[in-house]
Amino acid sequence: MKKKNFLEFIPVKSNPNVSSSEENGKQIIKVRNKGFYNKIAQVVFKRPKVTNIELDRIGGFVWESIDGKRTVYDIATLLSSEFGDDAEPLYDRLVKFMQILKSAGFVDFMG
Repeated sequence: MKKKNFLEFIPVKSNPNVSSSEENGKQIIKVRNKGFYNKIAQVVFKRPKVTNIELDRIGGFVWESIDGKRTVYDIATLLSSEFGDDAEPLYDRLVKFMQILKSAGFVDFMG
């Protein structure tokens, strides 16, 4: 069986409780804290109903580039043309960011 290259995967936003917006020029991922245990945490520990995750310029660009059609390689190409040397080490950073998004349950991969 042939192993697939991570750059060939297509990231897809997967969590219906996650949305994004731009505030003051920064990309914000908003996570609605739903469910039984989150409700208890909101009442007992005064946890917020929505958690805001602020992304830097590169992270925000990557998040907006995830459309369910582009591969990780396509997103890397867009990053390189948009940010140039500021995105280096490009592939290491991008793969790590995609792994973090996957482990947080924000994206899945097709392909």
